[in-house]
Amino acid sequence: MKERFSLNHSMFWRKPVEDLHAEIANRPSLKRVLRPTDLVLMGVGAIIGTGVFVLSGVAAGLHAGNALPLSFLIAGVVCLFAALCYAEFSTMIPVAGSAYTYCYTSLGEIWAWIIGWDLVLEYGLAISAVAIGWSGYFCVLAGSLGFVIPASLSHPFGVDGGIVNLPAVIIVLCLTVLLIHGTQKSVRLNAIIVGIKILVILLFIVLGAGAIHPVNWQPFMPPTGWFGVFSGAAIVFFAFIGFDAVVTAAEETEEPQKSMPAGIIGSLVICMILYVIVGIVLTGIIPYTELTAPDAINAPIAFALEKIGYSWGAMLVSVGAICGMTSVLLVMLFGQSRILFAMSRDGLVPGIFSVVNPVTQTPVNVTVFTGIITAVIAGLFPLSIVAELVNMGTLVAFSIVAFGVIVLRWQQPGLKRPFSCPGVPYIPLLCIACCIFLICHLNTLSHQLFLIWLFLGLVVYFLYGVKKSANRQNGNTCLPEPIPCTINPGAPLAPLPEITTRDSRADPAAGTLKTPPVIARDT
Repeated sequence: MKERFSLNHSMFWRKPVEDLHAEIANRPSLKRVLRPTDLVLMGVGAIIGTGVFVLSGVAAGLHAGNALPLSFLIAGVVCLFAALCYAEFSTMIPVAGSAYTYCYTSLGEIWAWIIGWDLVLEYGLAISAVAIGWSGYFCVLAGSLGFVIPASLSHPFGVDGGIVNLPAVIIVLCLTVLLIHGTQKSVRLNAIIVGIKILVILLFIVLGAGAIHPVNWQPFMPPTGWFGVFSGAAIVFFAFIGFDAVVTAAEETEEPQKSMPAGIIGSLVICMILYVIVGIVLTGIIPYTELTAPDAINAPIAFALEKIGYSWGAMLVSVGAICGMTSVLLVMLFGQSRILFAMSRDGLVPGIFSVVNPVTQTPVNVTVFTGIITAVIAGLFPLSIVAELVNMGTLVAFSIVAFGVIVLRWQQPGLKRPFSCPGVPYIPLLCIACCIFLICHLNTLSHQLFLIWLFLGLVVYFLYGVKKSANRQNGNTCLPEPIPCTINPGAPLAPLPEITTRDSRADPAAGTLKTPPVIARDT
């Protein structure tokens, strides 16, 4: 007889929080080498990149106008709500997997698969999109130095005579090799790159502050009013994507209960402050209407410095943009591989992805797989709608994590939480409402493509994951109930206790009740 899909089905089973650490001890695990500073730098490295160097011009010129700083602030606050939810989970469940693992413990396997499949889309397309942007900046910089890369090797097939976007492929593969050789080496390179791009942004702020014309800030609100501000926030939301990549490193972090909140919230606050200042300076240097020019759309910060006579500054910004995108690629490749690693360890995707190299203690197979797939996409496909699709996937992930915080607080209020999200359930509900609001400001095609991806994911789950799940193989029956069930259906029933009658007499010597003998009746 086929198993019925009821609440007792394995796809609704949760992973008990208490068992996660024991599981890690008995399965392939990762080396803990990351400190709070490393996590902050990792978060800044993942956040500052394509968003501020490219999308700031799009958001100001086409949507928010002089209210660009307000759009940055709104997007940052939404991410801050989500960051508080992520911080609670990351200290309570310091293992690889990010939102995927959090949903497995709070909502159940089917929701964990949905969020994991969603994160595969988010990180995969983000890697490819940033690699394409990196290639564009690299080709411009190489051309200014006298090295012209032919169009056939700098554009994807069928675009402007292109065959393959070779720089995009090469940078992804090079960073994949770096990640294979160990997390600690990757962190050192990331720290250097983060330092370079922060210096470049500070250089822009210093140079631009002396050329601000307050008249450029008039009028402050765009012609479309608050709709333009919120549309701008939905676009620049891409600029904040990356802080959640920090939580994928929980299993490789020293003292994660203390380090994770500092890494998540610290990196987000630093970037939010820098973004708002950049928005103020950018719209003060030149009228926002000039940011719709082709050169400004591709490189708004360098364009603004060129306009005020700092050509050398524009060159340095281009170098900083390349460095910034490199660090984003590094952290996103790291995050993507760790999510697939966690899903493989749970049996939802093939076990080859959870093999850990005994020398470097890194998941080599899944890192190579992630690098090859994203390099092919970056080299062969023009992803014009990638930014909005990535935003779509991220907003859905943030919403589910926030809901998971509410559910787990309700199901297990006494669970140890080294860091507690304040204002539950109001902060998580605000996060969910804001995410849904920004989703509504994305275009319809993004919604349709996301639903297609979700459908494909459910097909894969029901054909493979639900049958191979380690949770199902182990018979873990922690059901999604307010009070978790402690009865194991596979275990034999305990013997019934001895029942005494009302006529039982007390034994003064033993202090117990004696049951009178049962007299059999003749039939």
